[in-house]
Amino acid sequence: MQRRAFLGAVGAAGGLLAAPTVLRAQAPITLNGASQFNPEHVFNRTMTKFQELVVQYYGRPVNFVMHNNSSLGLEKQYFEYMSAGRAVDFAIVSPAHMSTFSRAAPYIDAPFLFRDLAHWNKVLDADLFKPVADEVARRARVELIGYAGGGVRNIFANKSVTNMAELRGLRVRVQGAPIWSRTFQAAGMAPQVIAYNEVYNAIQNNVIEAGENEAAGVEQMRFYEVGPNLIMTQHAITIRPLCFSSQTLGRLPRELQEAIRRAGKEAGTFGRQTESGEDGQKVDALAAAGRLKKVVFTQRAEMNAAVQPVMAAYAKEIDAEGIHNQINALTS
Repeated sequence: MQRRAFLGAVGAAGGLLAAPTVLRAQAPITLNGASQFNPEHVFNRTMTKFQELVVQYYGRPVNFVMHNNSSLGLEKQYFEYMSAGRAVDFAIVSPAHMSTFSRAAPYIDAPFLFRDLAHWNKVLDADLFKPVADEVARRARVELIGYAGGGVRNIFANKSVTNMAELRGLRVRVQGAPIWSRTFQAAGMAPQVIAYNEVYNAIQNNVIEAGENEAAGVEQMRFYEVGPNLIMTQHAITIRPLCFSSQTLGRLPRELQEAIRRAGKEAGTFGRQTESGEDGQKVDALAAAGRLKKVVFTQRAEMNAAVQPVMAAYAKEIDAEGIHNQINALTS
């Protein structure tokens, strides 16, 4: 009920957060972006790069308004707004939040999918996720115009874990997409779906013992305060699509549409290079400052082997078996 009320309030706000103005012949177009994070976060910097490139390629003034620090809710809400064609025109959103519209979308960011960064880059360069992006565009009316991400996800916990035996039964927060719960269960853990902004308190109150995230998230959300042991499972490398509302796009001049698509692809590359380059540096800096303890996980190969049957079954279930096989066939 509260979310419906919020949506109604957003809709009633008239021109404040409305779709871009395209009817006024001389007025600059205004596009609204949203982020859960502050301007220093790599996602925000990626969207700043996107804005700069749009203006550069369009060659005319465009106004951008960024709603940072979750002022418009969380990523799930941003995607719903973009799908509805109101309030938010562009945002970086985890594929897990697209599952309502596409069963295959969370596969883009599934755990245990990539062997390493080289393999991850090859998959993206080959555009193997295009069938999923096409389905999202068709059903959700949101275009995936670029792919950011690049953070290596590890488990942060309130205790040290070094092997599969110690991992067994670990109460760990995972994303809402079913593949996360299935794979973490296959590895012997006890996954729980909890809202991202509730993870800190959940560990602090011993509801769970751990979460999993890339370095940027651990730093931004200060998860190291409640989960100071960073278990180096390296179980996922993030892909975070830069999304744009199809309804908004359709109302824009053709030249601006072209500039947005070109800028989105290049901004995504910028985001990947930036985050993958900074990821290890952030972990090392947190460790050097005594905020995190890097814990070597000695059985990553065994963990990966335990979850691969689940990954294969999941890909078949969501009609992504062909993509899954292509990904596995790529050599890093």
